Amino acid sequence: MIELILMSLVLLWVQLMLPGILALMAGSVSTAYLLGARDETPEVSQASQRARRASSNLLETLPAFWVLAVLSILGGSDVLMWAQAWLVLRVVYLLSYLSGTAYLRSLIWIGALICLIGMALPLF
Repeated sequence: MIELILMSLVLLWVQLMLPGILALMAGSVSTAYLLGARDETPEVSQASQRARRASSNLLETLPAFWVLAVLSILGGSDVLMWAQAWLVLRVVYLLSYLSGTAYLRSLIWIGALICLIGMALPLF
């Protein structure tokens, strides 16, 4: 389970870096902008905007995942399958968000939510 928590941190790092990387690749921002104070908001590509929204969505559910993962470790609950499925679905969610598939993305999000519920149920 600890490995999955660490992998979720890697996923968070990737998703936080991705909007800036995509904007840099599209030429809408410079390295100086990314390393500077970012006083102005540049026009960025649609892919960069999607990556930013996907990372915001991850930030909404990641604390719940971490809490459930730590509680399952402390309580000795076996929720490894649910945690693995959540992590895989979050990676697929990012890819579907970047590709712009709206309905599939929603189904993936619901699947990830079901995984969080599956992680919570053994704790009762």
